[in-house]
Order: sequence, then structure tokens, then C-alpha cells
Amino acid sequence: MARLCPYLDTINRNVLDFDFEKLCSVSLSHLNVYACLVCGKYFQGRGKNSHAYTHSVQVDHHVFLNLLTLQFYCLPDNYEVIDASLDDIKYVLKPTFNAENIAAMDENARISRALDSSTYYPGIQGLNNIKHNDYMNVLYHALAHIPPIRNFFLRDESYAYVKPQPGDQLFALAQRLGELFRKLWNPRNFRCHVSPHEMCQAAVLASKKRFQITAQGETVDFMTWLLHSLHKGLKGTNKPDSSIISKTFQGSMKIHSRKLPMTDNPVEIKRLMQQKEYQKTTTAMPFFFLTLDLPAAPLFKDEFDANFIPQVPLLELLSKFDGTQEKEYKTYKDSCMKRFELTRLPPYLILVIKRFTKNNFFVEKNHTIVNFPIGDLDMAEFLSADPEVQDRHPHTKYNLIANIVHDGQPGAGKGTYRVHVFQKGAKQWFELQDLHVTNLLPQMITLAEAYIQIWELDKSS
Repeated sequence: MARLCPYLDTINRNVLDFDFEKLCSVSLSHLNVYACLVCGKYFQGRGKNSHAYTHSVQVDHHVFLNLLTLQFYCLPDNYEVIDASLDDIKYVLKPTFNAENIAAMDENARISRALDSSTYYPGIQGLNNIKHNDYMNVLYHALAHIPPIRNFFLRDESYAYVKPQPGDQLFALAQRLGELFRKLWNPRNFRCHVSPHEMCQAAVLASKKRFQITAQGETVDFMTWLLHSLHKGLKGTNKPDSSIISKTFQGSMKIHSRKLPMTDNPVEIKRLMQQKEYQKTTTAMPFFFLTLDLPAAPLFKDEFDANFIPQVPLLELLSKFDGTQEKEYKTYKDSCMKRFELTRLPPYLILVIKRFTKNNFFVEKNHTIVNFPIGDLDMAEFLSADPEVQDRHPHTKYNLIANIVHDGQPGAGKGTYRVHVFQKGAKQWFELQDLHVTNLLPQMITLAEAYIQIWELDKSS
């Protein structure tokens, strides 16, 4: 029977934290877990022999919340509490968004206020670095500011069509990402930061511990795995537009390649060139991102006994995909020449600047600064000259919306990651590095060692 509770004034909202895994703090079970609203700890059950009941009697804490059903109970009397003043706690545990809320996010941004009077913009909140998961955090922030991805994951109904098998960890990954996005964009948070613990745990399990919270990895490797895992978890197929991931990021290209003879003998070369495997081949290939190769860093120091850091324009790196430049690619057994020709541009283009090279002994980082515009990056000159391809692309200009940066030396734990994101509602750039959030002038973005960039197709031009 529901009734008023005399203990509601004992609830301490400052200690409530629903970001961590929903496990009983005594039995470590995830079944039938309740949160004590006085101390914030999780306990299992509410019967007379349960850990929650024992806790209520021992320390005189009485108000509990069922983390699954969102119902409030008073223990040890064991009656349900219904009170409108508790709705804010429900919303922090499980934020919900309707189509109207989502449509207004990019139009205007209202500043929200946390319990400690600190202010934040929804979507611009620090993510806790549990140990060495900064390489994950920057990607979560970047994806949370891509409107189609954000809008899809903000609503449970978007992926209700998926019927997962029991223990489907890839679908659980998509669910956890949706929960993280809803917390990031929650305008009524008690704190101005969020912990990605549950999402990181899901990533560790789904990747079979390839990516860890306790050891820093590479964001590009994690991004490649995450995008393909989400695509597969949402029942995406090889067909374009089969999931929200492929609709947003998938483009296509033609790869023209020819194998090179591994000999200097002209007669042998002529004989080999007659064989089928040495003929030119063209294959169509989909992509989620484009990898850009940096020119080799200078070997010698300048006259001031300092290493000279070169600069290179982004358009020069993109010329790899203009369909005319050939480059040699070597493997341990053969060598071939390849050139790339773009045939379909995605709505959101991910560019990866290849800064790290590995050999048998160590990882080396190229510190070359890439000069790029913040907006109006025109990809028209890199599209295939085929008239049919040109007709399919009336819009070819892109604007930058996220820029991931790696600072420091290569190697696990030696460098740090940060991300620049554009908050459309506030019309402002922000820099996020774990819990640190700062405003940023657009001119400062180009000075950093860009690693991953996400560009949005401008359909208004």
C-alpha cells in the first residue's frame, strides 16, 4: 500500500550516483538491486533476510529505490512511497527524451545548474577517467555530438526492432551507449560530470578484454572496433544504410591496384606482366573512415639545435584520394601500386591522420602539424570524374564538428587524449579532457596535433 513517508527529509541527493554498475555492494549480485537514498550504496532485495533490510535496521536508513522498476520503498516497514518530490531522482536514474526535446537541442542551448550550483551545457559534461580510459572518453564525446547518432541512441524506441539473443554483448554495448548519451544530454543532472563506467565495462566484455579501462589503448583501434560492433549489434549487414552507423558514416571508393614484379630482369618482367595476377584490377570498397598519411618527419635538428616541426595542408593529405596519385604498398611477400577514387561521400566524414608507426622495437609518433579549415572543406575535387557520381553529390562541402587530439609521446600511458567539440545550440567550441571542460576559440583548434576529425556535410550550401 502506497502512503506518505516521514523519512523523505533524510534523502541526500549529493551522494546519489547512478553511473556505476548496478551491483549489490555486499553480494555483488545484479538481481533485484535497490539504492539507499541516504548513503547512495546499492543493496539486494527488501525482504527480512535481505541486505537492504539489514542495512535499514543497522544504520537507520529507510528510503530505497528499485533500480529496475523505479519504485520507492520505505524499509524496514516495507511499503511503497509515492511522492512527486522524488521525480527528479527518477529522471537522473533514467532520463527520457521525446522528439520535441531532441529537435530543440541544436536550436538553442539552455545552461543547466547542478546541485553544487555549478553550471553546464547539456552534452558538454566531463567524463570520469577511471584509470586509463581517456582514449575511450574522447570518442564517446565526439559521437555524442553527431546529431543522427545522438538522436538515435537518445531514445530506446530507436533500437526496439532488434531482437537480441540471450547474452548478446554487442547489443548490450548499444544499450549502454544509449544510457551514456542520455546522461550526457540530461539537463537535470545532480552533477556536472558523468562516469562512463558501465559503457567501458560493456566495451571490455564485448571486446573480450582487447580494450581495457586499466591500460591506455589507441583511439583509432577502439573507434574501428566500436563502429563495427555497433553496426553488427544493431543487425547491420553488408548493404549500405542497413544500420544507423552505416547510414551516417559509410562511403565507398574504387581501389585501382597492380602488382609489381619482384625482379630487375627485363625479360622476366615482360613475362610476368602477361600473367593475370599482374594485370590492373579495380575493386569497389566501402569505408567508415579515411586514413591520411603524413610525410616523413625530418631526421635532423635545425640551426637552433631544436627539432623542426613541419606543417602540411589537409588538402595535400587528401590528394591521396583524387584518383590519380599512385602509391606503393609493400608486404612481406609482394609489392603493389594502388590509387584511390571516391565514389560516394557519407553524411559525416571521419578522417584519421596516421601519426603512429610501429616497427619491431618501438612506436614512433609524427608530430607534423596539419593545417585545416574549420568549415567549407570542399571534397568535390576528390570525387570520381564519373558524371553519374557527380550528379549524386550536389553538396560536397563539410564543416568540422569534432577534433580528437593526442598530446605527448607514443606508447601506452605516455600520452593524453583530448577532444574539441562544437555545441550547435550554444554555437560554441569546447575542449574536453576527462573532467576538465573549457571554452575554446576556433582559431586554437588548428594549433593542436589533430588525430581524428569528424566532418559534417553542409547541405545548406
